[in-house]
Amino acid sequence: MGMFSWLPFGKVPEVSPAQLHAMVSDGTTRPQVIDVRLGAEWRAGRVPGAINIPVTQLGERIGELNLDPSRPIIAICRSAHRSIPAVRTLRKHGFANACQLQGGMLAWWKANLPLEGAK
Repeated sequence: MGMFSWLPFGKVPEVSPAQLHAMVSDGTTRPQVIDVRLGAEWRAGRVPGAINIPVTQLGERIGELNLDPSRPIIAICRSAHRSIPAVRTLRKHGFANACQLQGGMLAWWKANLPLEGAK
């Protein structure tokens, strides 16, 4: 995929806001939620339990995350554009369970789902 992996176009696997909410709430699925927005965006409101690494730093800092490849990994951004290259980066590093939040935080907010931080 090379240089095209950073383009915010194309398809990657997705979960809906309702699916992610169920995964976060059920206590058994334990998704690893990576918010790839900038720090200020993340602090303004995020999916509960999300950790923040901007998409531009993900590839070089992926080792810091100590991700479990057997658990789902959900990448999130504002509108599901930056999360596309994030999912590609995660999959390139061997995380086959990586997908994005369909519609991003805009869809999460629209569905009125729980937030950490102020909105």
